[in-house]
Amino acid sequence: MQNRFWRIARRPEGTDFAAALELDEAPLAPLGTGEIRIRNSHLSMDAGTRMWLTDREDGYQPPLPLGIPMSGLVLGEVTESHADGFAPGDLVRAFGQWADVSTVDAVMSGAIVLDPTVTDRRAWFGPLGMNGWTALWGVEQTGAAKPGERVLVSAAAGATGILAVQVAKLLGCEAWGIAGGAAKCAYLTDELGIAGAVDYKAADVGGQLDAAGGFDIYFDNVGGDLLDQVLTRMNHYGRIAVCGLLADYTGGGRTSPREFDQVLMRRLRIEGFFSPDFMHEGPALTRRLRDWTEAGALVMPYDVTQGLENTLSAYAKLFTGGNIGKVIVELEA
Repeated sequence: MQNRFWRIARRPEGTDFAAALELDEAPLAPLGTGEIRIRNSHLSMDAGTRMWLTDREDGYQPPLPLGIPMSGLVLGEVTESHADGFAPGDLVRAFGQWADVSTVDAVMSGAIVLDPTVTDRRAWFGPLGMNGWTALWGVEQTGAAKPGERVLVSAAAGATGILAVQVAKLLGCEAWGIAGGAAKCAYLTDELGIAGAVDYKAADVGGQLDAAGGFDIYFDNVGGDLLDQVLTRMNHYGRIAVCGLLADYTGGGRTSPREFDQVLMRRLRIEGFFSPDFMHEGPALTRRLRDWTEAGALVMPYDVTQGLENTLSAYAKLFTGGNIGKVIVELEA
């Protein structure tokens, strides 16, 4: 059987992914011991994977070698298994390939069998997946949020941010978001009912933050210059939970806050966190997130692109602000 996949031909410059990744085709190799074959139904588009496409050796994982298929989270059904605990027909989530079919080591890929009774399987990429885990862990554990505290989330209309503001509300906090454009800010306040939103594309971001007041927790998905704006608006003994550095991913430089002295002046704590570090807590996190989701208290809008051949246009949305919620590529109805 021939399998289509996106191959990493060269390192991308900025968001020019079309010059770096090529749609290729090759026959499927026989399964090895411990491997499973997944017919992908959905691909998850995640901004953090942009780091994998660089040649940086100091990231949270080594760069992906040139010439191999692009990796990412996939959702689909097992068609063949040489691994214990996985059988044909199982719905699974794993780190696979941007391809029609993923072939993975069941253990190394983090493959898990999912409950097929979940009505919308896309939820396994959103509130019931790593975006949901990251939102809950970042607000409650890394941010150590307490009821009544004020939580600010950057990239709040993105997949993780949109869940983080809702989780903050559910934990009894006053939630604020930073997003780009009036439409995204209106979604956050009018549809999700958070306390307020700051439009980073509008004039005087600092003035908007001043009007909002001080914050106890900053859930940072962006880094960059925005971090400087927030550091001077943090309350004393505040916590900054660093989830992502979107401003750094496409080669625009490294985050180097000018206002770093505020960490001392305001006695702030800054801590990075990364979902593989608490993956063992996934089942417990999923149970809580599923309760909220099934009660209608936690929602996720999906930005869906049809067809493997259109993957790169979907991926680019993460870096151009062209989406609200979770960006997914759907390979079959």
